[in-house]
Amino acid sequence: MPETSDPKRRVLVVDDEEYITDLLSTSLRFQGFEVETAGAGFDALTSVASFDPDLVLMDVMMPDIDGFEVCRRMRADGDLRPVIFLTARDTKDDMLSGFTKGGDDYITKPFSLEEVVARINAVLRRTGGADATATTHSYADLVMDDDAHRATRSGEPIELSPTEWKLLRYLLMNAERVLSKTQILDHVWQYDFGGDASSVETYISYLRKKVDHVEPKLIQTVRGVGYTIRIDG
Repeated sequence: MPETSDPKRRVLVVDDEEYITDLLSTSLRFQGFEVETAGAGFDALTSVASFDPDLVLMDVMMPDIDGFEVCRRMRADGDLRPVIFLTARDTKDDMLSGFTKGGDDYITKPFSLEEVVARINAVLRRTGGADATATTHSYADLVMDDDAHRATRSGEPIELSPTEWKLLRYLLMNAERVLSKTQILDHVWQYDFGGDASSVETYISYLRKKVDHVEPKLIQTVRGVGYTIRIDG
């Protein structure tokens, strides 16, 4: 099931690579967003005025003016709508630069579509553009709160590493759906090629020690297929 989204919410996707705008716009429309795309910085400024998006998802490197400059001009005009930068840059200085230039979040390439949608919803919640109930994902007595970055089982906190968090969240968002190792590698480790499946097995074992130390066991192996969160028996 796609993550619930208000169909009236609008996202402007800005990137000079057409295959990326096509990929993101298709995914976001499936999630219930209204989407418009732009392929350059000046086009983005025009679309912001005409489309009036609730959020701008914008690449930094573009052929005319970059995403930072687009955001600077928006802020100079008093436009405070949220902006998420999308870029291949991933150094700490680049991230800080994005935030100091008016950005609300920063996603690096390669990315998973689920993570992009989750980050958009989180930013919209923070800025008052989404239903706050969507911050929490749960199954049985397992609960994850994205905004508080807190996971609990039977009310007891679960301490998770960043990778464990991403893996558990992906399983939880797809509860009772069996996910293959390839799907997990793609969406958690962001591999778009044959990655090391042993990483999945290793982190599943870590999660079981932290999540399934009580009954009922939630993290299940479906032999020959993959993993899922569900109650068997």
